Amino acid sequence: MHFTGRTWRPPYEAHTPILQAASGCAYQQCRFCSLYRGEPFRMSPMDEFETDLAELKTCQPYARRVFWTGANPFAMSYENLRLRALVTREYLIKCKTISMFASIRDIKPKDVRQLRKLKAAGIDGLTIGVESGDDETLALANKGYTAADILEQCQKLDEAGMEYYIVYMTGLAGKGGGRRNARNSAALFSRLNPYFLSVDSLTLFPDTELYQMARQGTFIPAGEKERIRELLTLIDGLHIRTHLLANTISNVAPVTAYLPYEREKVVRELQFVLDCADEGEMQAYRQGLKSLG
Repeated sequence: MHFTGRTWRPPYEAHTPILQAASGCAYQQCRFCSLYRGEPFRMSPMDEFETDLAELKTCQPYARRVFWTGANPFAMSYENLRLRALVTREYLIKCKTISMFASIRDIKPKDVRQLRKLKAAGIDGLTIGVESGDDETLALANKGYTAADILEQCQKLDEAGMEYYIVYMTGLAGKGGGRRNARNSAALFSRLNPYFLSVDSLTLFPDTELYQMARQGTFIPAGEKERIRELLTLIDGLHIRTHLLANTISNVAPVTAYLPYEREKVVRELQFVLDCADEGEMQAYRQGLKSLG
């Protein structure tokens, strides 16, 4: 198999066979991220892509779902995505779903008709790292789009019937900004239909711009209990049915819930952490994280 540089997938795709459709990130300007730093964005040549498909077929001939790797393979054109999806299903005849990472910027060039055709070809289950639905936080993180862009593009996915998962990041607004970020994000997400809402928590690594800003004092990281209060505010403001997955290694207090039915349960769990956990011990955990893989 041809895997170039860093290969990454969401925890909920852990049991999905992976196939490299692209490598690197087409944007590489988010201030908190260095995951694909120094690795130029590249679409896998079709002959290489088919060679990997043939190899995957030998070990997973009846795979029903495949995850295409790369920070945002959905950046490909509609025509390229549709062609590769059809080729994937020629090799893997039982495959029903092709999932991948996507950015709000990647959805913009595609209209609803094209999105419907991509879904019909098997592309479904986009993991979208929006990180926030608050304009001030999006600008701080240098995401390159606004809350209005998130609303417009995700509503296109809803209209096309394409399943997607939103990633939110606590702590990204910095000290004192978490509750504003959570309130505005919850109001935005409640107008959408994400199947999952995956929650990470900001962890600063030395080769990121936000880390340097923290060292210079222009960005003050939020404390761990402040992040939990932010998550509680987000949960309180969500008025949709969705699966909350705040259980990655970056979450000091991992929780999951099916909202709104398990709202009270998860609130009790997080409140217990606020009441009983030591801030210093939680910060020590954060500082001990060397990677999120």
